[in-house]
Amino acid sequence: MTHSPRGGRQAGDLVLHVYMLLFFAYMFLPLIAMMLAGVNDYSPPSITVWKGFTLRWFSALWQDARMWSGLANSLMIAGAVVALSLPMGLAGALLLSKLGRRSAGLLYIIMVSPLLTPGLIIGIATVTLWSQLGVSGGVLTAILAQSAFISAYAMLMFMARLQRQDITLEEAALDLGATPARAFRRITLPFLRPTMISAAVIAFLQSFENYNTTIFSIGGDHTLVTEIGARMRFGISPMINAIGIIFVALTVICAVLWGVLRKRGIARQA
Repeated sequence: MTHSPRGGRQAGDLVLHVYMLLFFAYMFLPLIAMMLAGVNDYSPPSITVWKGFTLRWFSALWQDARMWSGLANSLMIAGAVVALSLPMGLAGALLLSKLGRRSAGLLYIIMVSPLLTPGLIIGIATVTLWSQLGVSGGVLTAILAQSAFISAYAMLMFMARLQRQDITLEEAALDLGATPARAFRRITLPFLRPTMISAAVIAFLQSFENYNTTIFSIGGDHTLVTEIGARMRFGISPMINAIGIIFVALTVICAVLWGVLRKRGIARQA
């Protein structure tokens, strides 16, 4: 008995369609449930008990001063983390790329180790160190704690980009009389610009949504994420669902803008 190739393809297509359906359901059903609960006039959040459509949770969020101060702290910390992580990550990537494979092995492990360290350990270690120097936990220690491991993400991204660089261009510039700083500024930095943008975005998002490290290093201050975590201990409020709706909307808007700009860039190159 022989099996038809067409029948095999149909079975494979069916399995693929079922898998994609389950995948998208797993990804988006929780978001849809969260968004519906955020506009349901019922507390605690629910989609099984529907009391009618409302926007009052957004109004309550607008009037919540502590949430706004947490958002301001989150933005300030994320901006500072980007400003620290990118130079540190670039410096580490340049150092490792200049060293030989044997020399860079142990140093690479040391510099990547913050990624493997639990966030709470980094947070506690940061507060312990700086408290000995008279600096109490707050926004500053949160910035330092986050930068300790987020800079490693940036370093890995820069290293991946540097491995594709044609070093003969920089060597040619040096042979023609350019200083190392000028060759780096005119050749290497433009080559790294796309990675710098990507690393900045990833560092910002990693900092903004970080909880484990921040909660142990920020002391008496708070960010948006730690404030939400603190309130979750007393039950979920529909106002938190409203925050989720806002961030989903912002994500969609940014994705659409990126797609439009990318298409325009491709059209200009064509």
